[in-house]
Amino acid sequence: MAGSIQRSSSGTPTALAEINVTPLVDVMLVLLIVFMVSAPLMTQGVQVDLPKTTAQTLNESREPLVLSINKNRQIQINEKTIETGSLRGRLEAIAAARPDVEVFIHADQSLPYGLIAQVMAEVKRAKIHRVGLVTDPSGEGRLKN
Repeated sequence: MAGSIQRSSSGTPTALAEINVTPLVDVMLVLLIVFMVSAPLMTQGVQVDLPKTTAQTLNESREPLVLSINKNRQIQINEKTIETGSLRGRLEAIAAARPDVEVFIHADQSLPYGLIAQVMAEVKRAKIHRVGLVTDPSGEGRLKN
């Protein structure tokens, strides 16, 4: 106990208040282990006897529409070349058949920004609101300072 009493500047002894956190940490670790072991056991399921049908499952994984523009400014929809003037008509027909269609624009990086903006505007005019740009995830086409 000699280390727990301090003397103030006036010479009177004062008690040093320290909290030992080791028991607190021990209790918290034990509680953590208890909860980690008991959590998977707490999942309960309701036993249900589902009815049998002959219907097929719904195919929800629709493929997105890929609109490609190569360096020669040729436009392709899902690898089928189309004429530049017929782009909006094709997109409107696709949007009418699939209102929730997603369009991914896959364009060559050497193309001017204005051309890509025009294509994106045509997609928007065709009432397609989900548009994304495809990039190279490897990052080899990074800008140089």
